[in-house]
Amino acid sequence: MNGYTVNEQGLMNNFAVEPKMYVQEQSRTGFTQYAEKLNGRLAMLGFVSMLVMEALTGQGLISWLSNL
Repeated sequence: MNGYTVNEQGLMNNFAVEPKMYVQEQSRTGFTQYAEKLNGRLAMLGFVSMLVMEALTGQGLISWLSNL
């Protein structure tokens, strides 16, 4: 790819380089492997966040929420 294109009139345009397009064959909705991995990672993040909050405040999640 040279970094320029030539239109039908023979004029050179070096700003009209278009990216290559692709179509993703796999769906990312429903019970797919991607969704299950994402759900697991978010659950691990939430669990670790809860442990860090408990270590910093000295209270568990239920007692912390009841003291709000």
